[in-house]
Amino acid sequence: MNNKQSLLASLQQSRELVLELLNSLSAQQTKVPYLPGINPPIWEVGHAAFFFERFILQNLDKASSYNPALDDIWDSFELAHEDRWHEGLFPDKPDTLRYFDDTFNKVKQRIETKPLTDSDLYLYKYAIFHLNMHIESMVWARQSLGYAPPPSSLQHTDTRNTDLIHSKDVEVPAGRYRIGMPSQSANFATEDFCFDNEKPEFTVDMKTFKISRTLVSNAEFLTFIQAGGYENDQYWSMAGLKWRNSNRARHPLFWKQENGIWLERHFDQWLPVQAELPVKHVSYWEAQAYCKFAGRRLPSEFEWEVAALGNREHGTFNKFPWGNTMESHRVDMDSTHLARLPVTALPEGDSQFGCRQMIGTVWEWTDSLFFPYSGFTMDMYPFMSTLQFGDHKVVRGGSCATSSILIRGTYRQAYTPDRNDVFVGFRTCAQ
Repeated sequence: MNNKQSLLASLQQSRELVLELLNSLSAQQTKVPYLPGINPPIWEVGHAAFFFERFILQNLDKASSYNPALDDIWDSFELAHEDRWHEGLFPDKPDTLRYFDDTFNKVKQRIETKPLTDSDLYLYKYAIFHLNMHIESMVWARQSLGYAPPPSSLQHTDTRNTDLIHSKDVEVPAGRYRIGMPSQSANFATEDFCFDNEKPEFTVDMKTFKISRTLVSNAEFLTFIQAGGYENDQYWSMAGLKWRNSNRARHPLFWKQENGIWLERHFDQWLPVQAELPVKHVSYWEAQAYCKFAGRRLPSEFEWEVAALGNREHGTFNKFPWGNTMESHRVDMDSTHLARLPVTALPEGDSQFGCRQMIGTVWEWTDSLFFPYSGFTMDMYPFMSTLQFGDHKVVRGGSCATSSILIRGTYRQAYTPDRNDVFVGFRTCAQ
């Protein structure tokens, strides 16, 4: 996405995905009930357009607002989350789409007609990536609401196994490893594009540790459930107990048991829980309790990044387990398989140490609180980082609903430990 042609292609593809997600919903489905983890889809589309208008058209060209009366409505800083459900507060779908199209056409024309400077390229990419973050949230909203999967997803389940024994650990050797992305790079808009929370790069002295090759599977998590893991207080921290009791949690969010059979709701279908698939939609507290039960622990975010990338202090730097270029056939992303592949699938995405599916499939809980790296400097959008510092846990790797143009191994996402509505799972480390 470093020249006009690729930038325009990414803009158009992202635009089409958003419209596909919105237009595949019925009029009734767009009137979603209030849930803390989602947004009304029409507001989300208007907000995405506003981001382009504010940070590109207004910021770079001092353009006048499309509708000044609506600026605060589309601005997530100004409009509280719970207020986005007020009837008549923002325009209807046709008017919102007119705003969306007008904004995108102006941005497209700007890319085509103005010189592509590094500073402009950085802003274009930032806005496109922000749009793709909302694409993911529109996908998980469909899961939360029991709507059909995204139209572009592949409707199949691959239960083939491989010769990899899941949960067998790999050993990551001790050494000095690089974490994060370089700060003040001359390539800040191209090869070294990243968000503020990934900078500045530093090195860590890492002791030898063992981490599981694969994500925790449904079969493994079922052993925890069947052993009474949810009922046994000794597996739960004090905060975990509070979460478990207040939510009356006894299984992952979208599971239920009927006639002795465990079922999992996958968007608008109830399907039998398949042993080889990754467990997902579990909170940090559930992952932590499972680890206590299994005599394991969650990795720190630095352990996760070292296991995924293996960037030694004086070695080659890679942004992905396999190199420096995203190759989407190696991962379950872009709402293709929607985490319906076995944890042993996709060996072509293995890290140098043998860890599988570290990019895509599900976000992975780490045991790390989300804090800035030493020397942190805030970028243009505080929502990317600063509002989450201190009370969120770091998750890594992206999910099946994440756009592949967005992710890299240094990417840090943060969720509160109670979040289980997103596509999130985990892998474990030996004690």
